[in-house]
Amino acid sequence: MSTPTKRIAFHTLGCKLNFSETATISRDFIRRGFEQVNYRDEADIYVLNTCSVTENADKEARKLIRQAKRRNPNSSVAVIGCYAQLKPNEIADIDGVDIVLGAEEKFNLLTHLDQVDFNGGTAIVQSDIDHVHKFTPSFSSGERTRAFLKVQDGCDYTCSFCTIPLARGESRSDTIAKTMKVAQEVAETNAREIVLTGVNIGDYGKGTAETFFDLIQELDQLDGIDRIRISSIEPNLLTDEIIEFCASSQKFMPHFHVPLQSGSDKILSAMRRRYKRDLYEDRVTKIKSAIPDACIGVDVIVGFPGETDDDFLDTYNFLNELDISYLHVFTYSERSNTDAPDLGEIVSKEKRAERSKMLHILSDKKRRFFYDQFVSTTRPVLFENMKNGKLLGHTDNYIQVQLDEPPERINTIQSVKLTLNHGAVIDGVL
Repeated sequence: MSTPTKRIAFHTLGCKLNFSETATISRDFIRRGFEQVNYRDEADIYVLNTCSVTENADKEARKLIRQAKRRNPNSSVAVIGCYAQLKPNEIADIDGVDIVLGAEEKFNLLTHLDQVDFNGGTAIVQSDIDHVHKFTPSFSSGERTRAFLKVQDGCDYTCSFCTIPLARGESRSDTIAKTMKVAQEVAETNAREIVLTGVNIGDYGKGTAETFFDLIQELDQLDGIDRIRISSIEPNLLTDEIIEFCASSQKFMPHFHVPLQSGSDKILSAMRRRYKRDLYEDRVTKIKSAIPDACIGVDVIVGFPGETDDDFLDTYNFLNELDISYLHVFTYSERSNTDAPDLGEIVSKEKRAERSKMLHILSDKKRRFFYDQFVSTTRPVLFENMKNGKLLGHTDNYIQVQLDEPPERINTIQSVKLTLNHGAVIDGVL
């Protein structure tokens, strides 16, 4: 090893997929005798797993790199993840970065660190994304109660606003047999819940005879795990059979996260999404018909080039009338090597902020309305942590609940009566 000491710190930006990959990489270091410390502590090696979905993610990465060097000027800094694949030279120009690893190389971080000359400038190790075909299984183990299991990587879609295919490559996954082996590893930890993650998990098994529906049927038989959630699935890949299977399963939770991005067919077409709003509405109706208690989360982007006030109101009114539970609102930001900036008139930053605020308010309203339907009912809650002296957890249908109970109940599932809705959280009693 290039340094005699073995204190390593990791920090992850972005999605659940990144968290699962960071956890897998960190386990390699721990097995080799490294001591993992918090990123806010002094370490000999800092590893930043980056996101590049928005401009803010890039800015946050640059800030964290500088902070690491201030904590220990003699430390080594490695940068991996999507930003590292997309803009390695830009990262290499940041003072203090020793090594930048692309999508194919990040899982060999330990080997690459052994080979780096830390006095010889920044090393960039990166493959052309078209040559990235390997699937590396991962799962997170940091949370005691919940694990993120990566079942798919990459994306073959060409949405006009998105750099993820450039950062992660083609859609790929492991066989069901190999995926089940990793899931069994998760089941042997303390985790009670698995969240299935990927870039486009509905594409699981693409190019093979296996499908995502086949996978969830196998996972439903997994011993040692009480709950499984599907993190996010494209509406055009969320089939009736998947919905109906989840409705009949004791293990798969009544919780779907289905990206919409826009409620305007004009904007959906410009985004190159693979559905229209009618199909999206049909998917929501199908979920609610099969599973009336289901929680439905929605991704939506505001301020896409060419989005007029009328287009935005189409989205707002569409969402307002849909039986959904909450929104994840993203403000459009220009990304290099995407077509979106050339597809329409640029929306001002002020209008983007105004539209974002309107949808955040709508999301709060939707969540409160959804929670209100379950006040005075009893739901199973997996207790996850303590905050401000309260025990926190989520119901099967993803309502956040707080109780006056001791921390010993963390990582247990209890029947809880929901009593008072505070908007973001509901009080409960055993």
